[in-house]
Amino acid sequence: MSTETSARHAPGDGIRTALGIGGLIAIVLGLLIIFFPAKSGAVTMQIVAALAAAYALVVGVVYIATAVFTRMISGWARTGRIVLGLLYVIGGVVMLVNLGATAALLAIFLSVTIGALWLFEGVLAFSTVKQSPNRAWSIIHGVISVLAGATLIVTPLLAAVTLWLLLGISMLVLGIVQAVRAFGMKPAV
Repeated sequence: MSTETSARHAPGDGIRTALGIGGLIAIVLGLLIIFFPAKSGAVTMQIVAALAAAYALVVGVVYIATAVFTRMISGWARTGRIVLGLLYVIGGVVMLVNLGATAALLAIFLSVTIGALWLFEGVLAFSTVKQSPNRAWSIIHGVISVLAGATLIVTPLLAAVTLWLLLGISMLVLGIVQAVRAFGMKPAV
């Protein structure tokens, strides 16, 4: 390979291109989330729900297959695998038939889970105030965590939409920074 060809395809150019493309994708996704939060959120959660349903179906089939074709298990182990496999398959089918409801339930579950984690984080911040080098910040952190966690638990659907919008804003800002960074890099010589 000649020096001129290798200079055109230097590793820095690949990194620069990848950063630029990644930044532009993040900008587009961020704008879609910001301007179409309900639609983009519904589509995303339905994709997640479909993946969860597919996972349940595959796991169910694997449990049933291992129960039927594995000779080393018998009795309760075989029966338990068949029952568990059937429950997974039934759950997967129910999720697939009701993708919208499954998506909404997943959004609520995620909001409540994050809310519970933030509540716990707030309680932990309060319980470690005495050991903290900056007590004021620990108390502020605890108050914000408890309030945010309680809000997520009390209003999970509104919280899911808010978190979705924050994700969109973050993607937009980080995408712009990444694209500017990529296009601001000097080409490899």
